[in-house]
Amino acid sequence: MGIRLGCIADDFTGATDLANNLVRAGMRVVQLIDVPPAGAEPALDADAVVIALKSRTVPAADAVESSLRALAWLRSMGAEQIYFKYCSTFDSTPAGNIGPVTEALMDALGTDFTVATPAFPDNGRTVFKGHLFVGDVLLGDSGMRHHPLTPMTDSNLVSVLGAQTTRAVGLIDHAVVAGGAEAIRARIDALREDGFGIAVADAVSNDDLLRLGAAVRGLALVTAGSGLAIGLPANWGFEPSRAAAQLPPPGGHRAIVSGSVSAATNGQVLRYLRGGRPAFSVDPLRVAAGEDVVGQALAFAESRLDDGPVLVYSTEPADTVRSVQSRIGAAEAGELVERTLARVAQGLVERGVRRLVVAGGETSGAVVQALGVTGLRIGPQIDPGVPWCAATLPGGNTLHITLKSGNFGGPDFFTSAFGLLDEEAA
Repeated sequence: MGIRLGCIADDFTGATDLANNLVRAGMRVVQLIDVPPAGAEPALDADAVVIALKSRTVPAADAVESSLRALAWLRSMGAEQIYFKYCSTFDSTPAGNIGPVTEALMDALGTDFTVATPAFPDNGRTVFKGHLFVGDVLLGDSGMRHHPLTPMTDSNLVSVLGAQTTRAVGLIDHAVVAGGAEAIRARIDALREDGFGIAVADAVSNDDLLRLGAAVRGLALVTAGSGLAIGLPANWGFEPSRAAAQLPPPGGHRAIVSGSVSAATNGQVLRYLRGGRPAFSVDPLRVAAGEDVVGQALAFAESRLDDGPVLVYSTEPADTVRSVQSRIGAAEAGELVERTLARVAQGLVERGVRRLVVAGGETSGAVVQALGVTGLRIGPQIDPGVPWCAATLPGGNTLHITLKSGNFGGPDFFTSAFGLLDEEAA
């Protein structure tokens, strides 16, 4: 039997975020790092497969190309429905990449309609009258307005998506969603008749997502953040089960690598530092000047791993990040940090780290690629949207890893993550 749901995620932490919600709803999920090369197809003992791409901030044409490759592979595996996953803060620019990828997938699938909703109420992301809220504030008033790569200043998703697409974008508002699956389907039919190809869907609660999930059962393509995933497994008869989240027992040293500049991760780093725990700060300017910062970080960590976890971080407040970017360039600064932290992660694993927390979408992508990880089995949830995963390293060892979106997790995430893993193994 082929897989039921085939998912394409535009970054690595977003992929595990989506997979986490599917597992919690009862599906067995495998996450793949990019499309498997021809002749190297993995054995899939899974109900859903999530392909993690690094396509959120690349040129739109590159994002379209990689997404279409993922689609072709998922269809060859028998996927019955396709899910395009983007960030719950709708990270994009007027040029894309959410709109261009959505339309390319629609064209390839031969479908004339899809929905879009980044809502994830468990993490404070809600959509009302087509406007995205982050907690109690509109997206355009949130910290996302200062994002170095995808600053989000418009909270109206109909407007944001309409600027990226050739198809007309409509709205399925909260009153329709509250009416249930039949009311939503009727609205979809009406929008189709009026020439709309995409509809932003309101959702302010998990109940809304469950209603939307039932309503989109017949659509070839859905696009969303990870929240909609809670409403899809029931369409194939799946129910929540702890067995879907079982992982091998953990072992080895513990470490954290953090490259996110989000407000949430800044708070997590600060809380960790205030606890007096071992931490090494990566200064991009020192890296750019040619210093062996990787070697310094690993020397610092090596003598402290027995008493870990050890944190290696480049997380800084927005004004500090802008100062660095002004000196070496925004793209250059980001790539420099990613490469540095990826090499640090390699060194930590070589030194026996087998439980690893990675914070930040771009950092996570760089780390898993550097480690040669090609697939992840999704395990138990730490915080909404963030699960533990298990990967088999090239040498055969098992690595427990969590890839945390910068915006996710509570203040004590760095310590609570390891506590949960120990509890699950007990």
